[in-house]
Amino acid sequence: MIVDCAHYRDGSRQHDAALPLDEAVERCDEDGFIWLGLHDPAAGELREVSDRFDLPELAIEDVTHAHQRPKLEDYGQGYFLVVHTACYLDAREVVEFGEVHVFVGSRYAVVVRHGRASELHSARERVESHPELLREGPAAVVWAVLDKIVDDYQPVVEGIENDVEEVEAAVFGSAEDQTRRIYFLRRELAEFYRAVHPLLLALDMLESANRSDVSPLLREHLRDVEDHLKRIEEEVVTLRELLTSILQANLAVISVQQNDVVKRISGWAAVIAVPTLIASIYGMNFEHMPELGWRLGYPLALGLMLAVGVVLHRLLSRAGWL
Repeated sequence: MIVDCAHYRDGSRQHDAALPLDEAVERCDEDGFIWLGLHDPAAGELREVSDRFDLPELAIEDVTHAHQRPKLEDYGQGYFLVVHTACYLDAREVVEFGEVHVFVGSRYAVVVRHGRASELHSARERVESHPELLREGPAAVVWAVLDKIVDDYQPVVEGIENDVEEVEAAVFGSAEDQTRRIYFLRRELAEFYRAVHPLLLALDMLESANRSDVSPLLREHLRDVEDHLKRIEEEVVTLRELLTSILQANLAVISVQQNDVVKRISGWAAVIAVPTLIASIYGMNFEHMPELGWRLGYPLALGLMLAVGVVLHRLLSRAGWL
């Protein structure tokens, strides 16, 4: 679905309504550039856009299949950028990922968004309020898209950090096993890291002095995005290390709890063992047992079992086994 299509010239949008695709292609030959935005396009719609703007065939295959790693690939007169979007669903403690694919040419920027995360309308509004950036051409679209997506990473980090703190408190404050929750949080952090880390290389390539389509002004803005992304990456790495420590602490707590259970079972087994031994001796039914003919034999045996049990219970309780 085409979300918006606009022609920009001299740092401003040339009309309010979205341009039809035919008119947008015609205006590519004029001064300025076209910014075409699509959201989860159908295969036929994507093919039509590809044919009209002569987009790289291999890159179109990547867009069609999605699930690409973040990357920047040069194609002749333009390049192709893949960025992962992210949104943290706190109720389920999962990160929902999407993808944004950006085709950049000398007169156009085609942005294809997959998934719900990181709507880009606000990115378009923001860059439209900065004419000095729009005058830099399609590269300004790349900055606007990257800036919005990287900004949306921060709530994801904060959501995961909040859950990590909850897990940490639960490990030391309750008897519940947190292993399952820790495992799934580590998995979400690992996937999030795979979305963040490769994007640093793509930003380095965009900021390269050898790239003539990126002006010093845009290079400065892209460095700001990269700084923000590096902070995100550092926080993700820190949370992963913290979760590793929490997992070890959780296993230690479980081990202590298991030791307590074993000690209690062993203690009660000791208390029961001696009376059981006495009862088993008297249950042998030998013909010549001195106690069999003694009136006090039965109460003595019961008293002995009770006394031994009480003494063992007190000794083991003082030792912390019961």
